Amino acid sequence: MVLVVACALIDPDGRVLLAQRPEGKALAGLWEFPGGKLEAGERPEDALIRELAEEIGIVVKPACLAPLTFASHAYDDFHLLMPLYVCRRWQGEAVGREGQALAWVRPQKLRDYPMPPADGPLIPHLLDLLSPFTGGPV
Repeated sequence: MVLVVACALIDPDGRVLLAQRPEGKALAGLWEFPGGKLEAGERPEDALIRELAEEIGIVVKPACLAPLTFASHAYDDFHLLMPLYVCRRWQGEAVGREGQALAWVRPQKLRDYPMPPADGPLIPHLLDLLSPFTGGPV
């Protein structure tokens, strides 16, 4: 079992940040919600705050992270459990600090970006949350 945390950063226009996995990493070229693995003894929120600072250079406070849902996916050689948090407030500008491309994506366009198998099932939960931005019921 591998525990990874991810974050749907949502800007004031209702767009969601995706990061493209860089060359040399597993699933390179696919788009994902930023985040990463927990270190030994680390709380999920602390791991996410650390990963967001390391990967995209933003500062997030624990109170700005809201749990939304989680993914549970069996890959060939491990099982992934990934809580997804939502964050609408942070400090700094998101920049790919590990060579990864970033994209601010309208919710209805998220499915246009090829994602790892664990990330795709999270999209409907974001669409439900962001329905005022997608033209759905209020």
